[in-house]
Amino acid sequence: MPSARKRPVTKSGKPRARKGVKLKPTELQPAQLRLETTPPELQELTAAIEKEGGAVLATYREPLGGHALLFAALPVDKVEPTPFQRDVSDAHVLKLTRAMDKTRRYLDPIIAVREQDGFRTPNGGHRLTALKELGAKAILALVVPEREVAYQILALNIEKAHNLREKALEVVRMYRDLAGLDPSRKESEFALEFEEAALVTLGFAYEKRGRLSGGAYAPALKKVDQYLDQPLEKGVGERERRAQMLLDLDDAVSAAVEKLKERGLTSPYLKAFVVARVNPLRFIKGEPPPFDELLATMTKRARGMDPERIRTEDLARSGGPADE
Repeated sequence: MPSARKRPVTKSGKPRARKGVKLKPTELQPAQLRLETTPPELQELTAAIEKEGGAVLATYREPLGGHALLFAALPVDKVEPTPFQRDVSDAHVLKLTRAMDKTRRYLDPIIAVREQDGFRTPNGGHRLTALKELGAKAILALVVPEREVAYQILALNIEKAHNLREKALEVVRMYRDLAGLDPSRKESEFALEFEEAALVTLGFAYEKRGRLSGGAYAPALKKVDQYLDQPLEKGVGERERRAQMLLDLDDAVSAAVEKLKERGLTSPYLKAFVVARVNPLRFIKGEPPPFDELLATMTKRARGMDPERIRTEDLARSGGPADE
């Protein structure tokens, strides 16, 4: 078995920083992470946890940024998922409940932030649901005092891999939530939270068409969709407009697929084939065209596609489907 490629190291033997990573971690040693007393920034949060019937089990500083956090037991009925994360998968909850039933243990704390009516978890929807189904009265949580972490934590979510639809819907729900809380902040300020500009447009499109084959369009969108340098309240309208352009393209592609089927061409990858056929980016050297220009061109080509000019061998050379 080939060995894993090792990261380049500095002269001191430490791994070289990855491109784009600017973090300078603290030099706190393990014993220094434990806090014997509650720091001022956590006192109000501690009181809120106790008022809700919870209990603070420990206070500590996390090792990278030195931020003070609480490890707490929260009443399970006082915790709800944030409204912008993905929908709970019943199959995943079933898997978790069976594992917990077998081990008789709960060993994976959630992240939680304080809300006016309790607590919200941005990354523990499945674990929370499983505990509630099993009848637990408490859930262990790392309680973060800064509410904005609820949006940033999705970038660290490793509970279950997202597919494109789940991720895009999480992003659009987060977008609408942020637009209501702080509408004057620019969309471009949330690049970390949204991960990719294309996910925002796809999310707005998935809201209108849940069965959209977003994976067929994502590669093209990634090359032309950029973050908007305008407030979120205005960005909502622009994203809805872009989403509608994408749905118009999807309508044209679907119509072309039906024409190919009527001609007797069958393949599970017909839609991906049509999208690749009408996408001019592979022939463009240098900077890609603007978003509107590309989608208008692809829509026009899809509407004008002549099924008589498509051969069976063309489909055979097209390969598999786009990642969903």
